[in-house]
Amino acid sequence: MSNFVVSARKYRPIRFKDVVGQSHVTNVLKNALDSNKIAQAFLFTGPRGVGKTTCARILAKTLNCQNLSEDKEPCNSCSSCESFNQNASFNITELDAASHNGVDHIRSLIEQVRFQPQQGKYKIFIIDEVHMLSIGAFNAFLKTLEEPPPYAVFILATTEKHKIIPTILSRCQIFDFKRIQTKDISAYLNEVAAKEGMKVEEEATNLIALKADGALRDALSIFDRLASIAKDGKINYDLVAENLNVLDYDYYFAIVDKLLVGDTSALLLTFNEIIDKGFDPDIFLQGLSEHIRNLLVAQQVETHQLLELSDLLKKRYIEQAQVSSKAFLLSALNLLNDCDVNYKQARNKRLHVEIYLLKTAHVIQAIQYNHLPPTEKKTKVSKEIPLAQQKSLAAVAEQGNVSSSSSSGSSVQEEKMVDAIIEETKEAIEKKETSFSEDAPREKEVPVKEEASANESNEIEGQIDKQNIQSSSLFSIPSLHMNDLEKEIQEEDEKKANEEIPELTLEHLTQVWNDYASNVKSAALRNTLTSLDLNLVDGVIITKVGSKLSEGYLKEDTGLMVRLREYFKIPGLKRKIEVDTVKLQELIEKEKTLTPKEIFDQFSRKNPNIKKLTKALDLSPDRI
Repeated sequence: MSNFVVSARKYRPIRFKDVVGQSHVTNVLKNALDSNKIAQAFLFTGPRGVGKTTCARILAKTLNCQNLSEDKEPCNSCSSCESFNQNASFNITELDAASHNGVDHIRSLIEQVRFQPQQGKYKIFIIDEVHMLSIGAFNAFLKTLEEPPPYAVFILATTEKHKIIPTILSRCQIFDFKRIQTKDISAYLNEVAAKEGMKVEEEATNLIALKADGALRDALSIFDRLASIAKDGKINYDLVAENLNVLDYDYYFAIVDKLLVGDTSALLLTFNEIIDKGFDPDIFLQGLSEHIRNLLVAQQVETHQLLELSDLLKKRYIEQAQVSSKAFLLSALNLLNDCDVNYKQARNKRLHVEIYLLKTAHVIQAIQYNHLPPTEKKTKVSKEIPLAQQKSLAAVAEQGNVSSSSSSGSSVQEEKMVDAIIEETKEAIEKKETSFSEDAPREKEVPVKEEASANESNEIEGQIDKQNIQSSSLFSIPSLHMNDLEKEIQEEDEKKANEEIPELTLEHLTQVWNDYASNVKSAALRNTLTSLDLNLVDGVIITKVGSKLSEGYLKEDTGLMVRLREYFKIPGLKRKIEVDTVKLQELIEKEKTLTPKEIFDQFSRKNPNIKKLTKALDLSPDRI
């Protein structure tokens, strides 16, 4: 049988100073030991694999150590420490609450509390995963935890503090363990590798630490796995990335480089290579978002400490951050966040990610265009206008006969010229739209572009620049769209203004009221709306109902008044609900229980012979 011991056990800390990344806990515990202020119960809480149980065992050993050092560390050489290290100490009891969570297990532990320690000052009870105890076990444990004997110390450990009842929490000193930083895990792995005689690259240990997500035990488990397959005792970055299914940083750096230059073809090819290697698109999205976040952090010297990376990798991030604008990074991060939010709803996941990558690739162009001066925007757009359209624009400019000196001073001539350009542009758009119809041939536009020579185009551009046309004229296409939109809005407003507002009359009100009642789903509300009396007094709707129940139905329904206010265009239309007392009294009389005498009187009024019959038979109404 192999004698192999996993690194998490082999290199488990035996002193407070060996605990990684929890100095805020170990310092407080050593100060308590120095001042001899030991609490009766401790609660260690935090994520998995950060040293909770390890600190509990070190504290238990330190409490009974016979030769404590000056910095309050156990000696590991006295009889108490040796028995503890050999798991043979009778003063320390460990209980796994995950498998011993019943009332009987706690009662057994309470029985052990009654006996004083055989050696040393304290009897320590370590309860791991204490949140797994049942409610009955917690209640059985309360009294002992509140008033333990002076020699008893309880150390509880859990990953889920919120599951522990408040009465237990109030009796403990709580220590919150934090996730271990990447640099601390990486440094500890390097120490372990040196002790094992292995050579590990700094990038490799840093990647293992990132994958461990703050848990040192997980990092050591990953290290053992990689050490078993490493050739010649060497663990490099490629080996770690391949076996942990981690996407290489080089891909993210390459993706961002292609986004910065807008190389969409290379961008899609790189993404295809990533997919071919078996990585899911959502993993790529998370990694790219994290990469761009790191670039944002790397742009400021003050935030470099937030990069949990090796020095070599941090240098690469800083270099790429210097050539990336903050506007691009923020826009890209926003697009990737939207992509991640909508990812689950997309049917074609790959296409969904590719679309957002292409959008991100055009962010730089949009930013550059927005920062261009108006004159450069004019030049940029003029180059994109077809030559045939430029020729017409130049002809119009020549007909305007506006010199470069007078164009800046004569606003009237400039406005005429701009109006002429807009009309010519509008005609060009209409011709272009008709050329794509089924009846018109599409080949007619091609000869026009081919016939224009380079000299003609240069001459046209010179004429346009000479006339100093404002950039607004060159953007006539969107201006036309805006004018059409404003015209439509104005026509809609005029149409609404000309609409006849229906007059609020009782007849018109009754019609709208009945139409609404016929579409109501509730039968009780529908019957109430159709059976009540409706009236209109001084613009206020008066409704009379025959019962309190009907009044409640009307008050609960708010849709009716909303409908009436919208229909009659009266936002302040009010309604008053009245209960018809006459109908209510009649209803009460109908439902009232009559006595035999009252029943007899009612029948005798209808038929007087009943009284004669009762006298002849010597009967009394009370005995009927």
